[in-house]
Amino acid sequence: MFRHSKNLYASIMLVLMLVVVLAGCTTATDKNKASDASAEPGKQSSAPAEKTLTISWPKDIGPLNPHQYTPNEFFAQGMYYEPLIGYGEGGKLVPKLAESWNISEDGKMYTFNLRKNVKFSDGSDFDANVVKKNFDTILANRDMHSWLGLISQIEKTEVVNANTFQITLKNRYYPALQEFAVVRPLRFLGAAGFPDDGNTAKSIKNPVTTGPWVLSEYKKDQIAVFTRNEQYWGTKPNINKLIVKVIPDGEARVLALEKGDIDLIYGEGVISLDSFVNLKKNDKFKTSVSDPVASRALIVNTAKGPFADLNVRLALQHAVNKKALVDGGTNGVEKMADTIISSNFPYANVGLKAYDYNVETAKALLDKAGWVLPAGKTVREKDGKPLEIELVYMGPDQIEKPMSAAMQSDLKQIGISLKTTGLERELRNKRMESADFDLLFWNTYGAPYDPHSFVSTNYEKGYGIFESQQGLPMKDTLHQQMKDVLLTVDEKERQKLYTSIFTTLHEQAVYLPLSYLTNIAVYPKYVTGLKFPAHRDETPFDLLDIQK
Repeated sequence: MFRHSKNLYASIMLVLMLVVVLAGCTTATDKNKASDASAEPGKQSSAPAEKTLTISWPKDIGPLNPHQYTPNEFFAQGMYYEPLIGYGEGGKLVPKLAESWNISEDGKMYTFNLRKNVKFSDGSDFDANVVKKNFDTILANRDMHSWLGLISQIEKTEVVNANTFQITLKNRYYPALQEFAVVRPLRFLGAAGFPDDGNTAKSIKNPVTTGPWVLSEYKKDQIAVFTRNEQYWGTKPNINKLIVKVIPDGEARVLALEKGDIDLIYGEGVISLDSFVNLKKNDKFKTSVSDPVASRALIVNTAKGPFADLNVRLALQHAVNKKALVDGGTNGVEKMADTIISSNFPYANVGLKAYDYNVETAKALLDKAGWVLPAGKTVREKDGKPLEIELVYMGPDQIEKPMSAAMQSDLKQIGISLKTTGLERELRNKRMESADFDLLFWNTYGAPYDPHSFVSTNYEKGYGIFESQQGLPMKDTLHQQMKDVLLTVDEKERQKLYTSIFTTLHEQAVYLPLSYLTNIAVYPKYVTGLKFPAHRDETPFDLLDIQK
């Protein structure tokens, strides 16, 4: 029995050892299989880490109503909702929610072939019926949207079929396609987001979108959290979550970036240019500046006073040291402007020769105009009247004020006394609308609005620009060309008209272009993929990535 028990024990131990060995072999084999599987393309051993980008903005995003203005923020509406047509580099129009479009021979009927299989964030279909529902509420509030030329031109809208939508205009209006790309009000809310009466003028129920983001969390005046729309029809964002923190103060935004509380500062005028330059010197961050998105200029009043004389207007062009003005006023961030519309805009690259900074040329032009400098005096006179002019600027603006002071010094060198007047927005606008100024700071509208919005503002009464051009001998011809260019359907004729318009404005020195406005970006090195949109009011957030 003892021998039998001993043999049995030995047998049991042998079996146990074999089990352990086999288990070890199996474990090793399984690990190798797992390792091999993780190395295979398209397979992952674990879920990818969530990528979150945190940015700041001076104001709350607003209710995300695509058909409303303040308190909705442009950037939020632009990143959240989509248009029929997009605005690409160089003003090229690209398909968005419309795959393609056709224009009738008379230039009045626009037929849009809508993108198929597009869903709103609530799962409902994007189709011609919901497009019409959006246009119906927009057109029910024409007065609210009258600033956009297209709105007043729309005669009717029609659902041809589920994927085809048609718009008929009262007149030919070539900028129509460009205006379909604007951020507001021509973007699309899902049917479930509409109020019960169908009119979005006051409010919406929910921000239902076709876009790449959905709003997942919101605390007014504090934070808005957007998550990636996983059923988005287009290329989905690289990041999973976008957090927008409301930080009203520019210096506080800079501090938040330096502390790592935010990952990006982006936009136009969101921090001081002094701060931007300082951050540019910091090795922790990358900085970027966009191509021109609009122009900063002075409107010159040709209708009265000294600037009714072309020679005095030309003297102004040569007297202002724009390079020193822009370098000093913007720390070299903005670029000096030679023309009222930058050449990277459609129809604007017409080969105009810039006016050079030349004090002696400016003095000679004033002499020619009869403004002479009496012995022992510092201000020129004509018929016993001193050469005194006024420059109106926006009082709170941190760039216009120092630029005004610099121009005061420049004009003093040629015998002109410049009075600078800083006003709050409302008073400044009243002075502009009544053409009650000699010189006045003004910015163009930018992409995708220019150049057509620029010319329409010039020939339409009530803005103050038409009124300030009444001293031009060719004003009637000029303003007729501005009307004609918006109606022509012939591309060559349109370019010819624009060339004539820009040349006349330049040669008549109707504006003093100063600098080109830009968007800026500051971000740590782990943020990649930044590319500025051509559209002034859109953002690059869906292109960004996090590489930590």
